Amino acid sequence: MPHAFHLPAQMAELLGDDSLTLEELARACRRAPEWVSEHVEAGVIAPRPAEGSGLVTWRFASTTLVRARRVAELEDCFGADPHLAALTVDLMEEVGELRRQLRQLRPTGPSP
Repeated sequence: MPHAFHLPAQMAELLGDDSLTLEELARACRRAPEWVSEHVEAGVIAPRPAEGSGLVTWRFASTTLVRARRVAELEDCFGADPHLAALTVDLMEEVGELRRQLRQLRPTGPSP
């Protein structure tokens, strides 16, 4: 089974863009809800604020699930602290985006 940080970001599109609760995100990452809260407070994972019954509750996009799983995997496999793991995930996402752009710029047919 591939590691979570090897999953392409576009895999999140398969999940849809329904918002996940803090508990659902934690369960999907095989972490405690406190892990998610700590990473949100550190700025490693970004929630979407959702208003509900006078309280602000955190909701997470499917793309955040992919990011959180990558961060968790980097922390586990390499002992990376959360900020280093987040920086690494940022760079991985940027490389993936640049590769997608490069594929779009390359001609698909045979060269003359």
